Amino acid sequence: MKPHEILSMLPLWADATPEALLDSPAWAMPCRLGEESTVLRMADVKPSETLNLAVLLDGESHVLSFADSPRFTDIHALWPSRADVPEPILLALVEKECGPLLQLVENAVRRQLKIEGIAPDGPDARTVFAQVDDVVFGLTRSSTVEVAFGQLRFIDCEHQAVRDTVLPCETELAAFTLPAADLASLDVGDALLLPEVGTVPPRLVIDGRFVVDENGVLPFKDDGRLRVVEAEVRTLTLGELFDRAQNPAAEKSAAPTQLRLVASGRTAAHGRLEQLASHPAFIVESLS
Repeated sequence: MKPHEILSMLPLWADATPEALLDSPAWAMPCRLGEESTVLRMADVKPSETLNLAVLLDGESHVLSFADSPRFTDIHALWPSRADVPEPILLALVEKECGPLLQLVENAVRRQLKIEGIAPDGPDARTVFAQVDDVVFGLTRSSTVEVAFGQLRFIDCEHQAVRDTVLPCETELAAFTLPAADLASLDVGDALLLPEVGTVPPRLVIDGRFVVDENGVLPFKDDGRLRVVEAEVRTLTLGELFDRAQNPAAEKSAAPTQLRLVASGRTAAHGRLEQLASHPAFIVESLS
């Protein structure tokens, strides 16, 4: 599975609102600034001074603000005195030098952008400030902007905010079928032979959603078999899960002392691993 396929199966990310995705530190939107392919990210610092444009995005009013940048040569030169520059001249310079930025915004929001003039008011507290290379700009936050920007595909799976997410992890040693009557009559002291232990590598079941084995990472499906797992549930980070998806490897054989018998996602019994006539076996110690 690819990282974004994994993310799409996790409620934390799959059920996130566009607003939450946009506010994530892992948000990173591929874009083009002129001829350059780059990535749009949230600005580290909101600029204290901006040039503010009143714009329409398919008729919806917004304020587009941008900070001083050497990329805009003429605007940069007159930046300290921009308040004294007549609006028609200032807008002409914007049209001349900021075309790539305006096109980037238009492409990102997927709406036609039209400049109406210099905005009487600057950015408000909810303005979305983003940065692409040396250009920092802000755009009025609205449902239009959030839906366009706040998409799961724009989450950077390599960002630590994503990779450090912790998921519960079961180590599965064996899986087998057992008649319902035998399961119902299971009692303390009973033994279930586990021929897989020591011969078949364990596999990991992550968050009840993924299986990790020598084939990589696949969706987990409960096929109705009983599963013998290590009693202790450990954790695995999303980063480790992504890495295992990219570089499959068999789990090392384990010999835990305490085990659980799981049926349909519920622990049916606790027990221990023992050798019974030279065969590994699950010895039932208690029933759930």
